[in-house]
Amino acid sequence: MQLAFCIYKYFPFGGLQRDFLQIANACHAHGHKIRVYVMNWQGTKPSQMDIILVPKKGLSNHSRNEFYYHWVKAHLQANPVDCVVGFNKMPELDVYFAGDTCFAEKVSHKSFLYKLTKRCKHYLAFEDAVFNPQHHTQIMVLTKQQISDFEHFYHTPKNRFNLLPPGIAMDRKFNPESLIKRQQFRQANQIKADAFVMLQIGSDFKRKGVDRSLTAIAALPSELKQKVIYLVVGQDKPEAYQKLAKQLGIAHQVRFYSGRNDIPDFLFAADLLLHPARQEAAGMVLIEGLAAGVPVIVSGISGYAYHINDAKAGVVLTEPYSQLELNQVLQHAMTNNEQYQIWHENAIHYGNNADLYHLADRAADIILGCRPYE
Repeated sequence: MQLAFCIYKYFPFGGLQRDFLQIANACHAHGHKIRVYVMNWQGTKPSQMDIILVPKKGLSNHSRNEFYYHWVKAHLQANPVDCVVGFNKMPELDVYFAGDTCFAEKVSHKSFLYKLTKRCKHYLAFEDAVFNPQHHTQIMVLTKQQISDFEHFYHTPKNRFNLLPPGIAMDRKFNPESLIKRQQFRQANQIKADAFVMLQIGSDFKRKGVDRSLTAIAALPSELKQKVIYLVVGQDKPEAYQKLAKQLGIAHQVRFYSGRNDIPDFLFAADLLLHPARQEAAGMVLIEGLAAGVPVIVSGISGYAYHINDAKAGVVLTEPYSQLELNQVLQHAMTNNEQYQIWHENAIHYGNNADLYHLADRAADIILGCRPYE
């Protein structure tokens, strides 16, 4: 089969982008041809894929998205494929991978004037083109909450939804060498053995709640706060958050890293994973933290937060978000050693026994069984 994958932009360290590449590779491993339509590609281009760079035209994101869709549609008419797979919402997809939240749900909390904007109308129209009951796009989702939201706003038939398991790499899993890697990472990065390392991973620092984490660390009692090293890994501009850390008096304990490939080393070196996100459809890093044996503190808005509860390996914050609650939970995690050890052991057990590794295989099965869009 000839498959077409549509994604607006690719960079190596985005969660959606990693899922896309895993799934495309899984389809290729089954012997199928992969064509990718993308406006911007950062990093190495896989030789086994035909990467088509779509021109970027338009002054806004939504106008560029419109142009992308029409350009790709014309190219597909001239160069047909057996199945079109989208990782962003757009019309005429055979299969859609839902890596984000329901836009209609988000808009329901916005003002009437915002709903009149061209941007809002564009995103609603492209979402409707996927989820409208009259269409036949098969939809791959990461959480049950996504299904609930899309059904509520679009009345999409249940038989069009396919719930995928998580799909983290096996190198995230806690193993006999993890403690050695923990020691090596700390030595290489001049982190004391008795330091309490808090880790946050994810691009778009505002959406991930890095400011919330900084505020909670600064609120710790002095004797606890001085033990903390806070590591932030992700693709974003750190300057505003470095300035906030300085204002809070903890700049010397905060380190920012751009996206990178040695995430397992960061996980094994960490004592706690923080993820007080403002918006998060799933949050693959939460699963990675559990598999690595790292207790997790996460906002209840995150799609994969239920895994933390199922694993009994951390705390899911209540919604609506309370900064005071995060402050208190963080202090508790650092002072209740017995509870912390239980979380750590439960996380390792969950990583060994739950299906956290087969997203790409399941997605490939769905794609390879797709029928052309009607």
